[in-house]
Amino acid sequence: MGLLPPEARVSGSVVFEGHELTTALPVDLQKLRGRRMAMIFQEPMSALNPVMRVGDQISEAVRAHAPAITRAAARARAIEAMREVAIPSPERRWRDYPHQLSGGQRQRVMIAMAIVNRPALLIADEPTTALDVTVQAQILSLLAELRQRLGLAMLFVSHDLAVVSRISHRIAVMYAGRIVESGTAREIFAHPAHPYTRGLLGSIPTLKTNRHEPLHAIVGAVPSPGALPSGCSFAPRCPLCIPACEAAMPKLVTIAPGHTARCIRAHEKA
Repeated sequence: MGLLPPEARVSGSVVFEGHELTTALPVDLQKLRGRRMAMIFQEPMSALNPVMRVGDQISEAVRAHAPAITRAAARARAIEAMREVAIPSPERRWRDYPHQLSGGQRQRVMIAMAIVNRPALLIADEPTTALDVTVQAQILSLLAELRQRLGLAMLFVSHDLAVVSRISHRIAVMYAGRIVESGTAREIFAHPAHPYTRGLLGSIPTLKTNRHEPLHAIVGAVPSPGALPSGCSFAPRCPLCIPACEAAMPKLVTIAPGHTARCIRAHEKA
């Protein structure tokens, strides 16, 4: 998306609709951003302009990629996008400022802004973090409905495993900036292979959890990005660590078709 600061360094390859994004010029990214790929940010009150009407902010997203469109036509598309995300009375609410809306409504405005140009890819960066459980469920249902109706591919970023299990088809578990395990949601939750994934799932309380015992926790802390261990980044915290883990970064190994893990002991039973 081109949102990293100038001093950030990116390696690897990101190809989207034939475009290599890591080396794309800003002018080329601008043609894709907001039109073919869009993003919903974590905190809508920070992402929205506080002194600009929400309808005008959605209209701005339209006019950025259709300069010839009239203000009236852009406004009509903005109101229709607000209707699609179930904001009541959009003809009236488009005049509101962000502070006049609830947290859930502000997040719906962010979603309307993201889908108004019918992108192929929607990136959702923890879009339900600041919402209460009831509103969170509504937003997740809305995203699932929009994904199916508009044919969107959605990249959902979250640390909430309950949310991930509900909305994801495939999951990539990351630790210290690297993917350590990936697979279908069913495989990851039923047969976790990487010790970090097992630790995350093991820390979730269930109805069978003994309330008189402390919850399971992963000991230690995530290493600094500037001082990563020479071998496996998770090795200092891993209960299965052996000397070979500290010698070199493990490669991704296949656990099952479509299921991989970055661990030399991934095939061992938990």
